[in-house]
Amino acid sequence: MNDRIRQLKDYIFGKQHQVLRRQVDWNLAEKFMADGTSPVWRRALALGKVLTAEQPHFLPGERIAFLRTVANLPTLFTDAEQQAMEGKYSFSEQGLPFNFTPDYGSVIAQGLDSLRLTLVARKERAEQENDAEGAEFLAAAIFSVEAVLNLADRYRAVADKQSLTEIAETLAVVPHQGATTLRQAMQFFRILHFTLWCEGEYHNGIGRLDQLLQPYYAHDLQAGILTRDSAFELLEEFFLTFNRDSDLYIGVQQGDNGQSLMIGGCRKDGSDAWNDLSQMILEAACDLKLIDPKINFRISADTPLDRLELGSRLTRAGLGFPQYSNDDVMIPALLAWGYDLEDARDYTVAACWELVIPGVCHEFVNLDAISLPESLLEVLNVSRAQYFAEFKAEFGQCLRRKAEALLERYQNLNVLPSAFISALCPCAIDKARNITQAGKYHNWGVHGTGMAVAADSLAALDDVVFQKHLCSLPEFAGIVHDNFQGHADILAEVRNCAPKLGCNQPAADQALQEVVKLWKDAWQGLKNSQGGLVRPGTGSAMYYIWHSQNLGAT
Repeated sequence: MNDRIRQLKDYIFGKQHQVLRRQVDWNLAEKFMADGTSPVWRRALALGKVLTAEQPHFLPGERIAFLRTVANLPTLFTDAEQQAMEGKYSFSEQGLPFNFTPDYGSVIAQGLDSLRLTLVARKERAEQENDAEGAEFLAAAIFSVEAVLNLADRYRAVADKQSLTEIAETLAVVPHQGATTLRQAMQFFRILHFTLWCEGEYHNGIGRLDQLLQPYYAHDLQAGILTRDSAFELLEEFFLTFNRDSDLYIGVQQGDNGQSLMIGGCRKDGSDAWNDLSQMILEAACDLKLIDPKINFRISADTPLDRLELGSRLTRAGLGFPQYSNDDVMIPALLAWGYDLEDARDYTVAACWELVIPGVCHEFVNLDAISLPESLLEVLNVSRAQYFAEFKAEFGQCLRRKAEALLERYQNLNVLPSAFISALCPCAIDKARNITQAGKYHNWGVHGTGMAVAADSLAALDDVVFQKHLCSLPEFAGIVHDNFQGHADILAEVRNCAPKLGCNQPAADQALQEVVKLWKDAWQGLKNSQGGLVRPGTGSAMYYIWHSQNLGAT
C-alpha cells in the first residue's frame, strides 16, 4: 500500500472518525402505531429519516465517500405490536432480509434516475391493475430511492464547498446516472451498500466483485484514465470502506457481518471468469490484512496452479481466508436442487459459505439448525437396538421427525418488507412485491451442527457396543449420561481406541458418510411453506456456541 492508503487505514483503525457519530432519539414506533402506518411504509419512512439525519463528512485524503454519522437505527414497532406479530408469525432472526446479495450490477450500470423511472412506470401499471399492495410497495421504493439521491446531492454540495473536486465530480454522475469509470462504480456500490445497512438489512453480501467491476476497470485502462497501479490503489481504498462503519453492524461477534465477496469461477455461459481484478483482489487483501471484505475463491479441477498459489499467499497472512468453493461440487448440487444452469454458474456466498444466487431471489439459507450429536444422544437414551443398522435407522427417523417439526414451526414464516433492497432486484419490480415474495427460488437452508462430533460418536458407539461388546446399548447410554464416571475403561476405549475423523481411519470416515446421508435423507421430499425445498447444510455456523452449551458427553 502507498502512503495515502496507509494513512487512511491508520485513521480508520484509530477510530478518529467515530467522534462524528451521534445517537438519535427517534421515537417513531409510537407514531407509526398511532397513524396506522403499514410495515412497508414504516421501513421506507425510517430509511428517509436516517438518511436525512446523516451529515456528510469526508475522511482526510479519501476518494470514495459516505460515512455513517448516525449510530443507531429507529425501532419500527412498539413492544405490543412486536409481541402480537410474534404470536401470529414466525420470523428468522431479525425478521428482515439478510444473507442476501442484490443485483448491484444492473443498478450501477443504469443509475438511480433510470431506476426511479422504471419504478414509477411499474407503479402506474399496478394502479391500473388495481394492485393496491403492489402500488404501495412501489411508492415506498420510489420514496426510498429519492431519499438516497437527496443524501448523495448533499454530499456533492459539501464536497463542492470543501473544494473536494474529484469527489464532487464523481457524485455529479453517480448515483443519478450509471457509472462509466471504475471510481464511479466503486462510489455507486458504496452508496448502495451503505443504504442497505441504513435500511436495517444485515449480512449484506458483496457478490462477484471481479465480475461486477471488470467492465469499468477495462474501460479505464483502455481510455488511459487509470493504470493497473492506480486502479490497485483505488481497490485498496474501496476495501477500506467496508471497515469504516463495520463496528455498527449486526453480528454474533465483531467481524461477523457478512461482508463477503466472491472471485473466480465461471461466467453464466460456462467460460472462465478469472480476470486481472480477480488477482488484484487477492493481492489487495493480502497487502491490507483486514478481515473485511472476506474473500471467497471459486475453483475447480481446471483452476491453474498459479491461481491457487496466489490464494495460498493470502492464506499465509492468517486472516482465515480465502475460503475455497469447488465449482465441480457446487454447480451440480445447485442443479440437483432445481436451479437453472445460468443461475447455478452465477452463484456466490452469503455471509459465511451458504450458496446464494445474486439478485434473483432471497432464500433463507441460514434459517435454523438441528444438533446432530444431541439427536444421536436422544436416540441412544431410548434405543433398544440389537444391531448397528437398527440403531442407525432409528437415528435417521429421529432426524426426520425433527425436520418435520422444524418445518411446522416455520409454517407462518414472515419477513418485514424492505422496499429499497427489493428495488435492486428486477424480479421484485416486475412482480411489485418484496424480494422475499418475488424471488425466483424459495429454498431454505438448515444447518446440521456438530457433524464431526456426531460421526465420531457413532463410530465410538459401534466400536464399544456392536463390535467389541464391552457393554450393552442401555448400559452405554447410562455411562455416557453419567459422563463416564466410574467407567475409566470405557472412557479410555472411546478416547484412545475408537475411530476418529482426521486420523485416516476408514471406520470414522464411513461413519461420517452415514451421518451425512441420514441428514440428507431426513429432508428428502419435504417442502417448506413457500413451496421450496430445504438444503441441508453440514456446517455449524454460530450454532457451535448455542448447541454446545447444554450438550452432554459425546
